[in-house]
Amino acid sequence: MSAASTTDVVVDVTDLHKSFGDNHVLRGIDFSVRKGEVVCVIGASGSGKSTFLRCINLLEQPESGTVLVRGTDVTDRDCDIDGARRHIGMVFQQFNLFPHKRVLANCTIAQETVLRRKSAEAERIARENLDRVGLTEKVDQYPSQLSGGQQQRVAIARALSMEPQLMLFDEPTSALDPELVGEVLAVMRRLAEEGMTMIVVTHEMAFAREVADRVVFMDGGVIVEQGPPDQVIGDPQQERTREFLRRVLDPTHAD
Repeated sequence: MSAASTTDVVVDVTDLHKSFGDNHVLRGIDFSVRKGEVVCVIGASGSGKSTFLRCINLLEQPESGTVLVRGTDVTDRDCDIDGARRHIGMVFQQFNLFPHKRVLANCTIAQETVLRRKSAEAERIARENLDRVGLTEKVDQYPSQLSGGQQQRVAIARALSMEPQLMLFDEPTSALDPELVGEVLAVMRRLAEEGMTMIVVTHEMAFAREVADRVVFMDGGVIVEQGPPDQVIGDPQQERTREFLRRVLDPTHAD
């Protein structure tokens, strides 16, 4: 993947702090992502990865620090956060589809209510994105009629139908049976090849190594190490990174 210009920054985070009660989850995060870059964030459970991702679109309100998305400070109390979120797609661990609505309606409702698109245009865009994720034939089914992998692909199509300039993925395969993981990662791989700017919190090391432009390892609410996948995953410099990868890549490993 070609590197974007260093001046073409989509996300710029400075000195980000977030606490839940006495638990200081994020401890001064500095981070940026360029247009077209794919960044995979790895780390143990409780390291702050998901909280960090949720602070980018203000699903969590940080105590201090700034988050700029496409030059807009979303942490500014005067920011039109709903307007800023229109450019950000997010895919969660759980699919969060409307169970009483068919697949097509799940992908058109936000277009019509948030973007004020006409139903015909919203349907056309939804069908295009369902085709992108390989679910054209499922448009009239309900979520309960789909596998977990298919539901997650619908969630991706729904996000893409809002035509975001940034996609956030919060462990999108963690709720899936192992045999369904590949179909979701294949869709994400294609998005990366198409040049979508992506921040992916994941435990899928093979995906991170193959697709990411940069891997960020978090632990204890800080970024311990970051760099190209071959460096961070293949030849980590920090002992904490090495310990984490030993446990992930060899689950039988014990100190």
